[in-house]
Parts: sequence; structure tokens; C-alpha cells
Amino acid sequence: MNPRAGTDVRRAVSAAANVTVEAKANVVRRVVLGAVEAGADRFVVQEDPHSIVRRATETIRGITLDWVDEPRVFTEEDTVSAVSAMREDGAAVVVVLGGDGTNRAAARAWRDIPVIPVSTGTNNAFPVFVEATVAGSAAGHLACGVCDVDEVSVPAKVVRLTVDGPGAEPPFNDMALIDAVAVDDPYVGSFELFDPETLVLAVLTRADPMSIGFAGVGGRAHPVSPSDDAGLLLRFGSAQGCSTVVRAPTAPGHFDNLGLAEIRRLDLGEEVRVDGPVLLAFDGERKRRLADGTYAVLAVQRDGPRVVDVGAVMEAAVSGGAYIR
Repeated sequence: MNPRAGTDVRRAVSAAANVTVEAKANVVRRVVLGAVEAGADRFVVQEDPHSIVRRATETIRGITLDWVDEPRVFTEEDTVSAVSAMREDGAAVVVVLGGDGTNRAAARAWRDIPVIPVSTGTNNAFPVFVEATVAGSAAGHLACGVCDVDEVSVPAKVVRLTVDGPGAEPPFNDMALIDAVAVDDPYVGSFELFDPETLVLAVLTRADPMSIGFAGVGGRAHPVSPSDDAGLLLRFGSAQGCSTVVRAPTAPGHFDNLGLAEIRRLDLGEEVRVDGPVLLAFDGERKRRLADGTYAVLAVQRDGPRVVDVGAVMEAAVSGGAYIR
């Protein structure tokens, strides 16, 4: 879980749902109980400012909680350090509660993380909507060796990004799970909000009309599924000056008209260059500033997290007689 989750300004200015601490604790409890039923008894867990895991597990007997002992800075970097520790501790699978941003933080720490992403965030293009008890059961079965994670997962697409040029000190690498967006705006501001008139371009790993945010924008113009070995490039322009204008929800319950100067399917590995000065946003949050003279190269690759097919795990467990007494 990301300590910054739940403080998203979109929850105040749009119709985004608010997931309470109590609701998150209930989700964690169901995940743990499902995993215990599948045979798991040891959990590597992250401390959080609201003691969500402690609340969720305080009455569950017969389990061992190994707490990640990492200094906290109360940003998404806590998720990065916690997942790094989980990897070093030999975690078989990681259940992530959150939206696109929290899962991105986890993937920064563990490039091919075997993950069950349970949706509790604002933008939820990457996580799956699955009952927490079943998600926990699948995690438990994987940890107990009912099936191999490689048999029930495939690597997700990600946007890999490198920044270089005279103004890049030092050059850096970054990534996005769903979208990398360039914004012509000098201010980071609230991290999440976008004025359509400031948008420059977006590189998407998927474009789904069932989603909100930039994945939803792309999906209403040119759908690209998670299984397609392709991405999508959107170049934005003024809604008054573009021949193509798409109306889409850029946040829950919030619609905008966005002018599209170019819509183009991208091959895996095809590079897109964007020059500064711009702000770069990853999975809906502004993260990096490109100074004048620097440039970013973005490409969609299929070398990201291994998203577990919960249904496939459960089918393997059932076929092995796990629930017959």
C-alpha cells in the first residue's frame, strides 16, 4: 500500500470514490483469510501510517507477520523500499492494494514482480476488480506451490523511458504501467490534474473505452488491449484547431474535450521522442520536469510485472482437489 494513497486531489474535485481506512483494513483481512485457507501462514507485510495491516490481522491466529524494517519517508518511496525488501525475503507473490500509481511504485522496485493488483485506487486501469477473499486464496495457492507463477501470468506492457541531453544531470530511467504523458506546464501543482490545453502527447500501453484517465481517452479513439503487442501514441492539440476531438472522462465523473492532432498505433520497442521544457507524468501523476535542452525517449515494452490470472490459479487449485473434503 502507498502511504500517499487516499490523498489524491481528484477525490476532492471530481466524483472519485473515497476508500476509507476501515474499508482497506477489511480488504486486507479478506486477503489474509483467503490465503490462510489456501495453506499460507507467513506474510511479509508493510507498516503504514494507519496501521491497516495490524487492524486487519489482530484477531487472526496461526499466522506469522514478517514486518518490512525499512525507514519510512511517507511517500510512494515507502512502497518501493517495502517491495524491494519483499523480493529479497523471497516473497512468492505480492498483493498490491491501490490504483495505477501504487502498482507503478511496486513495479519500480521489482521489474517483473508477480502481482495480484487489487483495485482500491482513483485510476484503476492496471488493477483488477476481484473479490479480496479470492485474490488472497490465489496468492496462497501460488505460495504453496499449487502452480508455477509463470504458468498463470504473462509480463505486462510498460512504457520505458530514458532522459538525456545537456540539461539532464544525471540521465535517468523511469517507467509507467499505463501512460506516460508530456504536459506543457511549468508547475507540478497538485500532481494529478491536467488542463487539456497543456497536453502535448501521451504514450499508452493500453487504450480501453472501459477505463478512465488517458487509457480511457485513447480507448475512445483507437482501442488497444493489454494482450496486443502494441501501444498507442496520442499527440494533443487545441480542441478548436483539431479535426479530431474526443470527449472522455479524464477523472471519475469528470469529462473533457481533447483535441487529437495524431493517433498512431506503436510497435513494441518503437521510440517516441519528446523535447523539453515539459513536465512528464506517469500513470496520472506529474513526476519529472524536462528542462530546455533535455529530451525523453519513450517506448512500449512487454517486460513489466507478471499479473497473475486469479481465475487460472483457482482452476488449478480446484482441479487438484484443494476444496474437496
